[in-house]
Amino acid sequence: MSVTHVRRWWELPRPQPGDLVAGLSVAPVLIPQSLAFAQLAGLPAQHGLYAAMLPPVAAALLASSPYLQTGPVAMTSLLTFGVLSVLAPPDTAAYVALAALLALVVGVIRLGIGLARFGWVTYLMSQPVMSGFTSAAALLIVAAQLPALLGIPDTGSGLLARAGFAVGHPAQWNPAAIGLSAATFLIVYGGRRVHALFPGVLIAAALGMVLGGLADYSGPLVGAIPEGLPPFSLSLPWRELPVLLVPATVIALVGFAEPAAIARTYAEQDRRPWSPDREFVSQGAANIAAGISGGFPVGGSFSRTAITRLAGGRTRWSGAVAGLVTLAVLPFADVLATLPQAVIGAVIVISVLRMVDLPNLARLSHYSLPQAGIGWLTFALTLVLAPRVDEAVLVGVGLAVVVHIWRELRVNVRTTFADTTLRLAPQGVLFFGSAPALETALVDALAQYPTARRLILDLEALGRIDYTGALALRSVMREAERAGLVVEICGVPPQAHRVLERLLGDRVGHPVPVE
Repeated sequence: MSVTHVRRWWELPRPQPGDLVAGLSVAPVLIPQSLAFAQLAGLPAQHGLYAAMLPPVAAALLASSPYLQTGPVAMTSLLTFGVLSVLAPPDTAAYVALAALLALVVGVIRLGIGLARFGWVTYLMSQPVMSGFTSAAALLIVAAQLPALLGIPDTGSGLLARAGFAVGHPAQWNPAAIGLSAATFLIVYGGRRVHALFPGVLIAAALGMVLGGLADYSGPLVGAIPEGLPPFSLSLPWRELPVLLVPATVIALVGFAEPAAIARTYAEQDRRPWSPDREFVSQGAANIAAGISGGFPVGGSFSRTAITRLAGGRTRWSGAVAGLVTLAVLPFADVLATLPQAVIGAVIVISVLRMVDLPNLARLSHYSLPQAGIGWLTFALTLVLAPRVDEAVLVGVGLAVVVHIWRELRVNVRTTFADTTLRLAPQGVLFFGSAPALETALVDALAQYPTARRLILDLEALGRIDYTGALALRSVMREAERAGLVVEICGVPPQAHRVLERLLGDRVGHPVPVE
């Protein structure tokens, strides 16, 4: 990466009037969401504000997309809880320190990927794995919020166990909390019908704080929130670093899928270029900022990014404005203490419902049964392994790789015989793993057609031939000649012409022209 290229990343665009409006429109959504996602991650609510303060500003300095809003999001919050809940009790000082360290590690990994220009790794997460994981993760998040929606205090057990306890004890349901949850859904969804920029989350939060401050409201509240700046510190549990490396890598890659999709979608709509490398760098900087300011891993938000674009944001300054507004709120954060958990839970559920896409998983079986199996297995493992959902992703990715290798090992050889001519037309990729299949096909064909006197190897349907595959072709030709056949080769693909010409000499004709 050249010095000139790095400097360009630091060049900030001229602020536009719409950026201020967009940032002010996003902040009322960001602040209550940050409280909600902090609790989903197993952290005290104020750490959500810390994660919504500096990270958007850091990301805005380097981002490729002019709209992308960075901060706490549901997916990384769930992954954070899954990783850390087995290392320390949630809501404790040890857990908070681990969350900050995890954010720092995620940030360094993303920064390294971006600076090394390995942004293409985001495309290696197969769609079935991501579809199965995100759908199951969204269902887990919804289940985790059932106690809050029903007004039942947190039992401190696992995600699904808490949901089961809440559903199984209707006598403990709080009518006021249920009513407030329902009101939040109505305000947010009803507001969207009025206008895409209707501040439904802000209105629901304000209503909740008013009702939560009344003496007769008996539902759980957010509780006291420390006022003032976060504790900037690098005094973290570094001894736990080896344990966090693998899950941090999972979060760095899986958590990047959403901001990458958002940035790419809007870039296509606006016909503007975007750089995955640059987004990795910006998201890395955001997570490093979260780590040193008492936050937790952050990512790009689809809903807040959409608000930015609709509100007229045109440059990266809109993200910085949202973060600075959150910073300005910190001295007055204790006014949020009366915000009911029911509103928090409803905000989380609303933000993740769009991620549940079971019809898409069902459609996979119409296209590919192996890919459908990968998607559904990842879905099931995410539910079964909860809260260690990061392990489900690793298994899903591993299975996708195995299926890919298995399919690459299979070379379909179409065999035809007419008069005394035997034609073998392999289809697929001929490499060191699939080469034996071609040799086996020749042996079988010679046994089936003992009167064959001429062999034609038609390579037109091969996508790629590596050196070992070329050696296998030479071996097949020699074996056929020893069996008394006259051998011809045709349809050599252009990408394989060079290696075959060196091994087979003038027996290789001109490559098939690319139309």
